[in-house]
Amino acid sequence: MPLFNQRHQQALAQRQQQGLYRQLQCSDANSKMLNFASNDYLGLAQDSEIITAWQQGLAKYGAGSSASPLVTGFQPPHADLELQLTEWLGYQRALLFNSGFSANQAVLFTLLQAQDRLFQDKLNHASLIEAGMLSPAKMKRFAHNDMAALQQQLLSITPEVDTASLVVTEGVFSMDGDCAPLAVLREITTQHKNWLMVDDAHGCGVLGEAGQGSCHLAGIKADILIITFGKAFGIQGAAVLCSQDTAEYLVQFARHYIYSTAMPPAQAVALSRACSLIQTQSWRREKLQALSASLDHYLDKSIGLIPTITPIKPIIIGDSCQTMTIAAQLQQRGIKVGAIRPPTVAPHSARLRITLTANHNESDIRQLAMAMNEVIDVG
Repeated sequence: MPLFNQRHQQALAQRQQQGLYRQLQCSDANSKMLNFASNDYLGLAQDSEIITAWQQGLAKYGAGSSASPLVTGFQPPHADLELQLTEWLGYQRALLFNSGFSANQAVLFTLLQAQDRLFQDKLNHASLIEAGMLSPAKMKRFAHNDMAALQQQLLSITPEVDTASLVVTEGVFSMDGDCAPLAVLREITTQHKNWLMVDDAHGCGVLGEAGQGSCHLAGIKADILIITFGKAFGIQGAAVLCSQDTAEYLVQFARHYIYSTAMPPAQAVALSRACSLIQTQSWRREKLQALSASLDHYLDKSIGLIPTITPIKPIIIGDSCQTMTIAAQLQQRGIKVGAIRPPTVAPHSARLRITLTANHNESDIRQLAMAMNEVIDVG
């Protein structure tokens, strides 16, 4: 047997034995099953205005951009969207990427050099952690949201003339739904003359006035802000918000930007419409708050729903097999929830990840809570 086949079979068998095997499932957006596993927090993925905008963009600009941004891929809809984002979020420049994964990797691979220091929250997204491990900089990870631990790490560094330091956190952590202490982080990074980078994939559109996100809610401005379009925007892609000089540096040296085909201009048209709806339709965020209160009201208190100010509502089960069993029992009752297991989360912290969207209503929440009250054994 070829060595590759042997490795693959052994690894797959081990993952099955551990109860960690993942299976690709084809989901139908038109299914009657109640979906509490989606990141479409504001319910924009099926919004008629956004669909119409995309169709209009297709009619005018075609299906694809046909080239990278520096060739002929950067077109008027891209420029319009970038300007819209800078005015909304308060930055000099915005650069568009095809995914949050590529945006995070582009920034960390490009900005950091061998003599630099990188500090990351231990619960940062895989794209950030992997980029830090593969970057030339020396990376340290601090305990989740532990500002004393970060402060100690920063104090242990001997300042050098050519050394730059970057602290990276998420605004909202995707598996726990909690928020970073951004005001304290900004104070610490300013004190130590470090840059602060915030990945606000799960906060932008949901938190802050007019949906500007975690930083706006905390009253701070990060040196680099990453937002993604696959969550509250209901579409796909990402943007890096930064200064003029940083943007130009990325344009010149970020390989993920230079050598990737630009997102379709029709998609940029749809994203511009989504951005407008996020700012003007505050009822979507207000509805999320009301649904959150309803879930807390209907769900048995002994189940241990972790309270958050975000649409992400985790319930820690611990055992991976038990988590999958509960998720399957909920699915039999017509309810889809995320069953999250290691290595996405720490060992023995498998969980149900409930996500609320503005498309849910009070009866949906009641149905979810009643089903969970039936199937979760709090013993």
